[in-house]
Amino acid sequence: MTRGTAEATPRSDRRGLSATAALVRRYDRDRFQTALFAPAARREALFALYAFNSEIARVRERVREPMLGRIRLQWWREVIAAAYAGTTPRQHEVVLPLTAAIRDRSLSRAHFDRLIDARERDLNDAPPQDMAALEDYAEASSAALVQLALEALGAREPAAHEAGRAVGIAYALAGVMRAAPFDARFGRARLPPRLAAAEIAACAAQYLAQARRDRRAIPRHALAALLPAIVAENYLFRLRRAGFDPFAAAARRPDPLQVWRLAAAALIARF
Repeated sequence: MTRGTAEATPRSDRRGLSATAALVRRYDRDRFQTALFAPAARREALFALYAFNSEIARVRERVREPMLGRIRLQWWREVIAAAYAGTTPRQHEVVLPLTAAIRDRSLSRAHFDRLIDARERDLNDAPPQDMAALEDYAEASSAALVQLALEALGAREPAAHEAGRAVGIAYALAGVMRAAPFDARFGRARLPPRLAAAEIAACAAQYLAQARRDRRAIPRHALAALLPAIVAENYLFRLRRAGFDPFAAAARRPDPLQVWRLAAAALIARF
């Protein structure tokens, strides 16, 4: 599978952002903002990871046929395999910095495999059947990314990775509810049938509490990977005020103060 020549090599945008940072800023506002609070020397590795995640997460909405989606995801599987095999990476604005991050930060391949597998599940429009299936999807599609972000930040402590798993699941559970209005416009559903938003919100809140249980054992340099917890918590608060209706305007409205909430959390080293 080939890519357009317009995106063949890395470039910067007019604001001085790297190509990967610009891509994340456009398609993943939450993670772009959280990455800003990472140590400067590690920030581009996070942008590379988040740009990769954005690329595979958007496959479903960019194709009409599942087979075309599988072809795109296979292309990314080959990119990851090449990064670990030590072969020359493809000339692509995300592939080059991603390969560098994988090799420089010794990132775990299993997390990449799980992320791609999760996005292949997205090609089947059938929603998860129950909470257990939804949690499994959340872990595969989000917690695996948090684990990679922690590795990129040099945080390999067990406490950090246990917290990262819980934060990733909580963020994804909040995310499927945030995405419900968007999904509905395209006739898709990622919320299990007969499972109320209030139940999913309660489960997400439990994972946030679990993530924060051993907060003092987590190094400060891990914080940027765990800041999505702040985003999830704020959304759950707005959802509760909206009567647990993901389609309510109060729940759907973006938080204009989000980056300031993240800044305040980073200042006091909390997530």
